[in-house]
Amino acid sequence: MRKAKQISVSLENRPGRLAHLCRCLADGNINIIAISVAETTEQGVVRMIVDKPASALKMLDECCPMTYAETDVLLVDLPNRVGALAKLADKLAAKRVNVNFVYGSAGPGGKKSYIVVGTPNIEAAARALGTTLRSRK
Repeated sequence: MRKAKQISVSLENRPGRLAHLCRCLADGNINIIAISVAETTEQGVVRMIVDKPASALKMLDECCPMTYAETDVLLVDLPNRVGALAKLADKLAAKRVNVNFVYGSAGPGGKKSYIVVGTPNIEAAARALGTTLRSRK
């Protein structure tokens, strides 16, 4: 488990906007590790973890000026099997740690899942999960 920077980008809900964002990052040789897109009628919010957050923000400023924000989140490696996320959620609930959002991505070969957890107190969440935080490298 490690602390990671999540980049949240506000996009107009129209064809091509997500493609433009992803192309911008790809052109900067930035890999998207996990992504979630939530939409409303007019706007969408893209939450993502990338391998080079500082470079990603620079690319967003240069090639596709968009409104964005950075947030500290937990990036948790879980086995990709039934009940793994339930166990994680049970541990957080037992310590009364609130979860604002969760999204995930299966890792290479499907043996691991990468779960992003947004919580008001990531240090308390890490303690509830029985680990100490390290920064994502």
